[in-house]
Amino acid sequence: MIQKIKKAVIPVAGLGTRMLPATKAIPKELLPVYDRPIIEHVVKEAIAAGITEIILVTRSGKEAIENHFDAHYELEHRLEKKGKETILGTVKNIIPAGVKVTSIRQSDALGLGHAVLCAKHLLNDEPFAVLLPDVLVLDQASREKNHSFSSMVDAWNDTGIGQIMVERVDSEAIENYGVADLGTQLSEPFKSVPIKGLVEKPSPKDAPSNLAVLGRYILPSAVLGLLETTVAGVGGEIQLTDALDELLKLDGLNAFETDAGIFDCGHKRGFLSANLAVGMRDPLTKLSIKALIEKNGW
Repeated sequence: MIQKIKKAVIPVAGLGTRMLPATKAIPKELLPVYDRPIIEHVVKEAIAAGITEIILVTRSGKEAIENHFDAHYELEHRLEKKGKETILGTVKNIIPAGVKVTSIRQSDALGLGHAVLCAKHLLNDEPFAVLLPDVLVLDQASREKNHSFSSMVDAWNDTGIGQIMVERVDSEAIENYGVADLGTQLSEPFKSVPIKGLVEKPSPKDAPSNLAVLGRYILPSAVLGLLETTVAGVGGEIQLTDALDELLKLDGLNAFETDAGIFDCGHKRGFLSANLAVGMRDPLTKLSIKALIEKNGW
């Protein structure tokens, strides 16, 4: 019987150097995409897919992330007293009943694989999700919100095979990504396809496909044992990709393609693009943005 995905690991211990100076005193995960921090978008994405425990892998100096998901009784009382019910609804009960947020410390930034290993004692040999907190997955407006991740969880439930979400990228940008090699298999959005191999940052001419890994994973518990035996690479980091290569040989691994808009909010252009994309979904904000562009001739 295939175990359901109930736990998600979200690594938030990074320094956010690509977003300096904005992240000198503020965790990058709390920078707002439109009306709420990027981390809240990602946590809600996980919850919408049936996740009931969010495991934040954090470090000293990032307590504000945990505070964001906690109750703020003074603020809630003042808003309620002033009759600001709409605003109160946006800050109260961000985490629904029945969902737990747990935090653990990563002593040193030793790679994504190490961050996942830090959560091993909380995962209890269960399959789990990994979501990178600076990647915003914005599904097409015609689809249900968070359709992509929820559908990838469904693919696990159907197959019991680990899933990696991928997107199609332009060939000139392919060298910035890990790339899925599907061999002769054809991929299409919301289809789960066996992976032949993973290639890290290939040149455009050597890339086996234009399907880039984007920071959403559904993984069996077996990957934790593989991470424990993974040799640290450059900078002493334990890479999740190395363990996935081994998992691929043992149990297989599938690529799950999405046609959602993908925004890397860990760098300035991606962050600005995400704000515009989400803002354009609010009819009033959309008018303001268009008026601003027309006024300035951009």
